[in-house]
Amino acid sequence: MTPGRPAVPPAVEEITARQARRAALAAQGFSRRRPATVTAAGVSRVLDRLGVVQIDSVNVLCRSHYLPFFSRLGPYSTDLVDRAANHGPRRLVEYWAHEASYVAPATHRLLRWRMDRVADDAWGSVRSIATERPDLLEAVVEHVAVHGPTTARRLEAALTPQGTRPTEHWGWNWSDVKRACEHLFFAGRLSAAGRTRQFERLYDLTERVLPAAVAALPVPDPADAVRELVRIAARATGVATEPSLRDYFRLSPQRSRTAVAELVEAGELEPVRVRGWAAHRPAYRVPGTPAPRVRARALLTPFDPLVWHRERTRELFGVEVRLEFYVPRERRVHGYYVLPFLLGEDVVARVDLKADRTAPAPDGTGLLRVEASWAEPGAPAETAAELAEELHDLAGWLGLAGVVVAERGDLAPALSRAVAGAFRRSGH
Repeated sequence: MTPGRPAVPPAVEEITARQARRAALAAQGFSRRRPATVTAAGVSRVLDRLGVVQIDSVNVLCRSHYLPFFSRLGPYSTDLVDRAANHGPRRLVEYWAHEASYVAPATHRLLRWRMDRVADDAWGSVRSIATERPDLLEAVVEHVAVHGPTTARRLEAALTPQGTRPTEHWGWNWSDVKRACEHLFFAGRLSAAGRTRQFERLYDLTERVLPAAVAALPVPDPADAVRELVRIAARATGVATEPSLRDYFRLSPQRSRTAVAELVEAGELEPVRVRGWAAHRPAYRVPGTPAPRVRARALLTPFDPLVWHRERTRELFGVEVRLEFYVPRERRVHGYYVLPFLLGEDVVARVDLKADRTAPAPDGTGLLRVEASWAEPGAPAETAAELAEELHDLAGWLGLAGVVVAERGDLAPALSRAVAGAFRRSGH
């Protein structure tokens, strides 16, 4: 075996792209029926299956980390997620896993090697604060140790003399205190005890955030930790190429390729060839990975693990999913906050959604606005009706009194009619 390169035996099993898609959907929890009642255990099972749930500040619909649970469980109380993340013993802990993400406490421990590389891997201003202001880092840790969980904004007020506090250093232009907090968070000395209503991190000492049993465990060897991260990614993806396994926890090519090669040699992963995928790139799966037929119906946040790796989404579903938040309005193709719609085993449509919480509605306040709706090529005839039902469920979960479909998009006329029918059937 050549170190650092995935081992590919000359003869590997060939599977169809449909089988690979089914394996991926089942691995992500879409082959299970939604439960009648969602409990804390159900939320924990989703995280166990996914391994990581991305956090994002965009709030045009709702906080993105709530949506993967809704996509798999249906309507549920978001308090279940909040309690798991904000109150001990925590079942969700925040760190730079994929991007800013929730992971299980045991997975947080597997990322210790990344924390130790803060001087090399953190971005410029967060990295440099350690050499520019080492005294500030220690002052932040001391204040948090004494006073408990706090935001960077409150720390700014506590540590900066009155009259010299900057007012312009929020948002993208961070103050030294914010940079110090982020450095300490990256380094694992501070963690997030929760988030405020404004979505600011509440920083606390990591040993107070992690469950005591996890905090007391020895730090794993970096190579062992990376292999375990690849195992988690492989279980969560079903069938995936090495770049997709690598992307799941944002590993370096060298670390990922070495771990994949070692897991193949150990028999924990097996290479497969997926018909229609790039011939020069083998895919991998855990031996015995199931590929059942799937009858799913779900709207997917663009940060859902099923679709967040764009190349993989193209291979699995034949669709391009682009984030257009930062694209000028006139240049957006599909819209600002666009969710793919999964029906059965296919992505059949996409919708640009917005929660308008102050809009008056006939039966209350708040509307789910479908700013644009688009059918994918070959979408089945029932797409509009099924999507209307899912939008109805989403609106109810968000506490919105209705759904309004704008005229933009080739699916809009049929979806508008279907939405009206869905709400009549529900008694609205």
